[in-house]
Amino acid sequence: MRGYTGNKEDHLRRLRRIEGQVRGLQRMVDSDEYCIDILTQISAATRALQAVSVSLLDEHLRHCVSEAITEGGQAADEKIKEASDAIARLVRS
Repeated sequence: MRGYTGNKEDHLRRLRRIEGQVRGLQRMVDSDEYCIDILTQISAATRALQAVSVSLLDEHLRHCVSEAITEGGQAADEKIKEASDAIARLVRS
């Protein structure tokens, strides 16, 4: 079982909403909408994706990393590095 399983439907609902936002962006470009309006919507979609990312990361830390730390040893080290790498990717994006 994954750490996000308990909130899977919530994540899927949020991702579907983001998918709709992206389709709306495509329509805006196709309709030659004003650049700033498109950029505003891109910013909103980006923030929505970041919110999903932070939620998934939180669940990963609470479930997967916490479990690995309880086990200790190499598994804990690997999960901590994995989480650190994920955080670094999120910060760079």
